[in-house]
Amino acid sequence: MKRKSKHSIPTRYTLLGVTIFCVLVMFVSFTLNLSGGPLNTVAGYVFVPMQNGINRVGSWLIRGVDELASLRNVMQENKELQAQVDELTQELSTIKLEQYELDNLRELMELDQKYPSYDKVAARVIGSDGGNWFNTFLIDKGEKDGIEKDMNVIAGSGLVGIVIDTGPNYAKVRSIIDDASNVSGMALSTSDRCIVSGNLVSMNENQVIEFSELKCGKQPVKSGEQIVTSHISDKYLEGILIGYISVIERNSNNLTYSGTLTPAVDFQHLQEVLVILDKKTIQEK
Repeated sequence: MKRKSKHSIPTRYTLLGVTIFCVLVMFVSFTLNLSGGPLNTVAGYVFVPMQNGINRVGSWLIRGVDELASLRNVMQENKELQAQVDELTQELSTIKLEQYELDNLRELMELDQKYPSYDKVAARVIGSDGGNWFNTFLIDKGEKDGIEKDMNVIAGSGLVGIVIDTGPNYAKVRSIIDDASNVSGMALSTSDRCIVSGNLVSMNENQVIEFSELKCGKQPVKSGEQIVTSHISDKYLEGILIGYISVIERNSNNLTYSGTLTPAVDFQHLQEVLVILDKKTIQEK
């Protein structure tokens, strides 16, 4: 093992000595205001690099402080901007909802004007039997509002269905797309009659319902023809739009036609309906 020299000077004393020497050189240099000579040379080699290093460190610290302050400002601005974005998003959602409700009300108003001879009451859909379609559902108006069983219900551009049950402040509606629904219809341009049957499978697959037993005269109806409620229906008022023919085919008997209808009502997004307070009577047949 190498032994330490008995005469070695500890590092801390060496550093202290150099420091004292540097301070003395600086003091003498500034006191005597020497413009040349060995002291200035030593100062140039020793203190200038130290000063430059100190300046660079100081500049780096200042830049770091400035950047930190800028980062805090940016974070605060981002927080404020995000709050504004959230507020505007909420306002936009509210506006869209209000616009949607306004469009629905405007649609109901236009539908009301389309059938001006009937008294009606507006109602809101408050529940359904589940599934993707409003095939049977509840509304928030009932017997207290004059609603009775077998009253016709309309929305959108035409027929929704019929009231099948009532309570004091609610009513249950079966729509024309329900499997248990059958409506006597007729082609608007020819008055040829048919039977319109609800079909949830067809609605799920192609958003259509079915018609059958269409007896066409000399002028067969075509795709796009409007089908409305006929005058021989025992429960549905005459002339209410049911839907539009999407597919029509001649049956094997060569006498009648069958096919599918696209309903005039959006049965996936029902919110408001109109209940016609006038009921079909025997005299109307």
